Amino acid sequence: MTKFSAFLKDEAGAVTVDWVVLTAAVVGLGLVVFTYIQPAISTLASDIGDEVDAAGSAMQAAN
Repeated sequence: MTKFSAFLKDEAGAVTVDWVVLTAAVVGLGLVVFTYIQPAISTLASDIGDEVDAAGSAMQAAN
């Protein structure tokens, strides 16, 4: 068995490496999800702003 094969089969090692890989995967997934839903969030924020402006104008007109 070569040293490389022995290295690949060895299961001893730092747990930190597992956490780094897991954290990178979670961050990557979060970026993908954010990129996918970002246009909808921007549209929703704009719609909410329009409604708040309309409500403010209606309140000023009532006074």
